[in-house]
Amino acid sequence: MSAVDRPEGDAPDLWLEEVHGEAALAWVREHNARTEGELGARADYAEFRPRLKALMDARERIPYVSRIGHDFYNFWQDAEHPRGLWRRTTLASYRLAEPVWETVLDLDALAAAEGENWVWHGADVCTPARDAESRPVWRRCLIDLSRGGADATVVREFDLVERRFIPAGEGGFTLSEAKSSASWIDADTLAVGTDFGPGSMTDSGYPRVIKAWKRGTPLADAPTIHEGEAGDVSAWVSIDDTPGFERTVHGRSIDFYTTAMWLVAPDGSRRAVPKPADASLGFHERWAVMELRSDLTLADGARHPAGSLLVAEIDALMAQGCEAVRWTALFTPTPTCSLGGSAWTRGHVLLNLLDKVANRVEELRFDAASGGWTRRAVALPGPGTLGLGALHEPHLPDDPLAEHYWVTYADFLTPDSLMLAEAGRDAPEVLKQRPRYFDAAGLAAEQRFATSADGTRVPYFVVRPKDAPMDGSTPTLLYGYGGFEVSMQPWYSGGFGLAWYERGGALVVANIRGGGEFGPAWHQAAVGEHKPRSHEDFIAVAEDLIARGLSSPARLGIMGGSNGGLLVGAAMTRRPDLFGAVVCQVPLLDMLRYHRLLAGASWMAEYGDPDQPEQRAWIERYSPYQALREGVRYPRALFTTSTRDDRVHPGHARRMVAKLEALGQPVLYYENIEGGHGGAADNAQRAHLQALEFAYLWSRLGH
Repeated sequence: MSAVDRPEGDAPDLWLEEVHGEAALAWVREHNARTEGELGARADYAEFRPRLKALMDARERIPYVSRIGHDFYNFWQDAEHPRGLWRRTTLASYRLAEPVWETVLDLDALAAAEGENWVWHGADVCTPARDAESRPVWRRCLIDLSRGGADATVVREFDLVERRFIPAGEGGFTLSEAKSSASWIDADTLAVGTDFGPGSMTDSGYPRVIKAWKRGTPLADAPTIHEGEAGDVSAWVSIDDTPGFERTVHGRSIDFYTTAMWLVAPDGSRRAVPKPADASLGFHERWAVMELRSDLTLADGARHPAGSLLVAEIDALMAQGCEAVRWTALFTPTPTCSLGGSAWTRGHVLLNLLDKVANRVEELRFDAASGGWTRRAVALPGPGTLGLGALHEPHLPDDPLAEHYWVTYADFLTPDSLMLAEAGRDAPEVLKQRPRYFDAAGLAAEQRFATSADGTRVPYFVVRPKDAPMDGSTPTLLYGYGGFEVSMQPWYSGGFGLAWYERGGALVVANIRGGGEFGPAWHQAAVGEHKPRSHEDFIAVAEDLIARGLSSPARLGIMGGSNGGLLVGAAMTRRPDLFGAVVCQVPLLDMLRYHRLLAGASWMAEYGDPDQPEQRAWIERYSPYQALREGVRYPRALFTTSTRDDRVHPGHARRMVAKLEALGQPVLYYENIEGGHGGAADNAQRAHLQALEFAYLWSRLGH
């Protein structure tokens, strides 16, 4: 049997991959008791936990809302409602300091009545029906409920008017627990992807088969309307119900970054959408909008670089093809400016640009007279992190909010604010402002650059005391992610304020390759064979902090979750001399087995395929689990995960800890029995976990 075929069966700790195995859970409880006994006994833990929970439960938080018809819905958790309330109000009421909320669904009451640990995972609303006067009524939706925070959900139909679930006996739609997808085809038909039995899910654990399920009929009898392949990440259906522009798209996510799409005609026939496989393409009314991940050269020789946002008329694209159609560039990247996102009001495209890792916003509008697009910069706060959300409801012909959009803003020292903006105007209305949770007067936030091993300049943010001595004595926490084109941008954290900044700690956020801070090229520079560049960038930032005198190995800790857990695991095993503390959250660590566990196969476009000998060789060189060696002194790390995480297998963290212990290394471990990939299911669990982490950091890095 070759090395590629051998499933690491010689490893003595594979039994820890039995998520709910009796022996494995006994191991978890023993380690939890040891960690909680040590860290929970610290005075700082006793201080942090109630203060953190009070922050999470505070009524002064911004109740972020999403629009459904005329109403604005919010999901809210606090001390009285730990599982949460789904509630709604009007915009007029939302403008008040204390809005009047109507409870739509009480998750605590539901969980108690049904004896379930329900965690809210969202709702999908059906196209509105029409009342006797032909006014739209938003009535039916599908609610996703997770047991303990897992990605797998139970899907149940809900009546928004009567505020109750529709039982199957009344024809209500219900899907058993699975990683399902469900979209409304019409009021009585769903496009459903779920676990229909053997072969219906992809190797990644997501739907491969999509069926059209008619109300009142058995799901088993539903006809198949679309299929992907076993090696795909998933198959999916997208349904646009915009009046006058209704369309259905069938799609395959071939891997994490490539897709194939088909437009479906009313008679069920399909036409392939011409696009580069790695481009993201969406539709808005008459327009096809495409974001490039690689360069595109057109038939006339024109070239659009990766990271561009292009627009063309859908009918022309389908008739002429991708290379021949006339594309207009709404955005072209520069070396320091990338596209952070886009949204549409009724008549404007909103571009959220990331310029030197700070957002700015532009509005574009199509001018029919000239056939071109006009552009204006929007005056908004900065430099920091801006978020956008359009409010247009196309089912309201005279929608008063058709040109309005939400704007959020925060930076490391400025609390979050929520503003209501209108396209074509500056000075948005500030509706909600989070209070200040710590005194920022003595703090400085700045951007610096480190030089990585190959000479690349890597930006990072530092939040530190203004009077921090440059003698290496400042307790410093370095945070990073470095994968999947995810950008690390400034955020305001009351928790860091009370548990870190107030005590003199510094926070550093690294913008390493693998992220999206400078567009697709920044990400693609650290995928597959080049994934270690992320780790080298992270180490370069750590070395720069030490060289400048802000911190020192004894005072420098690192933290990261998921792919960031892989990052800190790789940094810890590659440079154990550089760090005094490691917080490794819901991590990937055994990179020779990640693709065999839960959703791991969906990430091979990021990491590579360990079953291919050449790729296995370069994965093994950085895989943290394989990198552990006898005779090396590693920092005493804290690993955290969740039993209910059905995305990144808890076996990664369990087995890493077991191997460290077998090597005689001191280590701490905590696994929440609930919580999913986020690590916690409610505020009490979140506060407990964060208090453990901060208590650990101060035990390792404190004076």
